[in-house]
Amino acid sequence: MDERVNAHRLDVVWDARNRYQKNIFFTVSLLRVVCQPEKRIAMLSVNEPLLIFTDLDGTLLDSHTYDWQPAAPWLYRLRERNIPLILCSSKTAAEMLHLQQTLGLQGLPLIAENGAVVQLDAHWQTQPHYPRRINGISHSEIHIVLNSLREKMHFKFTTFDDVDEQTIVDWTGLNRTQAALTRLHEASVSLIWRDSDERMTLFADQLEQMGLQFVHGARFWHVLDASVGKDQAANELIAIYQQLWQKRPATLGLGDGPNDAPLLDVMDYAVVVKGLNREGVHLQHIEPSRVYRTQHEGPEGWREGLDYFLSSDKG
Repeated sequence: MDERVNAHRLDVVWDARNRYQKNIFFTVSLLRVVCQPEKRIAMLSVNEPLLIFTDLDGTLLDSHTYDWQPAAPWLYRLRERNIPLILCSSKTAAEMLHLQQTLGLQGLPLIAENGAVVQLDAHWQTQPHYPRRINGISHSEIHIVLNSLREKMHFKFTTFDDVDEQTIVDWTGLNRTQAALTRLHEASVSLIWRDSDERMTLFADQLEQMGLQFVHGARFWHVLDASVGKDQAANELIAIYQQLWQKRPATLGLGDGPNDAPLLDVMDYAVVVKGLNREGVHLQHIEPSRVYRTQHEGPEGWREGLDYFLSSDKG
């Protein structure tokens, strides 16, 4: 009887010991994983062919003040290394050409109006459609469609064409000269939606039937041809650089809004800058090695993203 009791007690002890050892092993293994320093792999180099595509408002520029000074050190480094920084925005080409001058990026390509307009590099005079390619339906044609829908179905919205420059100054905080440039659309219409979410769905459906798309930017909504986009415009420029350099460049994209997702999805690496948009940025390809989400907003987040992917080359 005593032997059986002792044997039982021994089995209980061994069982407890085994469970304890397993728990210790699991705890140690877990600590090794948690406490292991993050491995940073040099994924991009400023010494290799590289293109950087960036959104403007809320990304390179502060959403409220349009300040870009936190990004200035990287702008200087990229310019020094002859790395093209390609602005890609819902803004008009006229606005963006002005910004290029301010940022020291004059002469480089740019993507305006969410991809509906592509300004080519100043040195690409032999390229078809130089200096600027207009994609899809024109601004005037879209304007006619919108007025027709508003008249027939009583949708509530206000386009940039409906107001004067002072109103745009009030909406955006820009000065009058810059506000005038925002009105020079070539292949899209920007607007403020003033109706319900349900009516918005109906509006978007009506546009789709007419070959148009309704795109949400950082502040405003934009209507443009359904066949165009930031991603297609970026691929067009990448192909030209590949032809000129005889090698496909690595690509890095930065953006903060829903309309930046198509662009970021076609990049080799992507930086999602923390933004104010409630919809966020939803990507199809979210591999941690490819996508970095910043802790900071605006130009500080922009700088953080470049520090993350290019810090080993910073000097």
